[in-house]
Amino acid sequence: MCVIQIICLAVIWYLTQKQHKRNKLPKIIREEREQARNGLMKHILDNEERCRAIVRMGPIAFLNLCDILQRKGGLQPTQRASVEEQVGNFLYLIGHSVRNRALNFFFRRSGETVSRHFHSVLRALIELEDEYLRQPNGEEVALEILNSNRFFPYFKDCIGAIDGTHMRVKFLVQDVPKFRGRKDYPTQKILASCSFNMRFTYVLPGWEGTASDSRILKDALRRQYPLKIPEGKIYLVDAGYMLKDGLITPYRGERYHLKEYSRNPPRNLRELFNHRHSSLRNVIERAFGVLKRRFAIFTSAPTFGIKNQKKIMLVAFILHNYLMGVDRDDELIAEVDRELASQTRYESEQNTDSEDSEEAARGALIRDSIAAAMWHDYIS
Repeated sequence: MCVIQIICLAVIWYLTQKQHKRNKLPKIIREEREQARNGLMKHILDNEERCRAIVRMGPIAFLNLCDILQRKGGLQPTQRASVEEQVGNFLYLIGHSVRNRALNFFFRRSGETVSRHFHSVLRALIELEDEYLRQPNGEEVALEILNSNRFFPYFKDCIGAIDGTHMRVKFLVQDVPKFRGRKDYPTQKILASCSFNMRFTYVLPGWEGTASDSRILKDALRRQYPLKIPEGKIYLVDAGYMLKDGLITPYRGERYHLKEYSRNPPRNLRELFNHRHSSLRNVIERAFGVLKRRFAIFTSAPTFGIKNQKKIMLVAFILHNYLMGVDRDDELIAEVDRELASQTRYESEQNTDSEDSEEAARGALIRDSIAAAMWHDYIS
């Protein structure tokens, strides 16, 4: 008997034993569990506030997501579990960063079943990446810029902001030092770009927490599927990144953060530029804040392998974009805005990587021309 036949027989035996164990449960217990699960999903979806607390979105958005995952992501109900239960299982885990045993109790399922449902939903959500994580082509001016005389026409070519964030992770002991940066615990860095409607357009997870912002961005620009900067367009970045024709940093040595201007208006063109640059670039900090407040898995180390950790991060960004389109939750956004306004800003690391002098000069020319036009109109 060949190895393949032995493996097939072993799999058949395992599935048979598993089905046998399941069928050994008295029928009345199986029916009680089924009723409990159905009642649980009804209980969640019958109340808007309760639904947001448990699955991190309203009932309409939740049911719409289930429909999308079934039509476009290939997620299907199983013999005993609906699509709604599987999606609820997944959202409860990433929304509250609970362990498998908590899901066992909550959904009256075995650990193996809960894990299988989780990975089914994870795969289905990744199928939506091309639809919900799209890089801008730069053909249209963002409404947030077009409708503001503080930003238009000076930033008419700006298509978004770029920044990085840290996420707690678990690694092998020998890998911990390179993932421990300014945090007291190991983290991975996630680079992302977002548009001014707070939707992410590019995500690159997986870098160790000690990596510099500029190094990660250079890698993103050179990858097989890179971060794209359309010709003549710009992204706003902080001082931790390189200055070049497609990436505009603030002026160094000048006031920058919004709190610094609360009582003292800009005194020169550099300060005016920094103030408005900060006002616009703040959108990515707000987007990160909403993402982390909605999905608690960002603030506690998940118990998955590194590959699945990266997938979960990507899926969280996809879900964020989906919800910004159908269920913004303005109360949540307001909470994040209040938190950002009250906290003391961490000073971003200064870019220590060597910059191409020609590219930096082109970037400086773009920045100076914006600042000069802005200052001319401001003092007039």
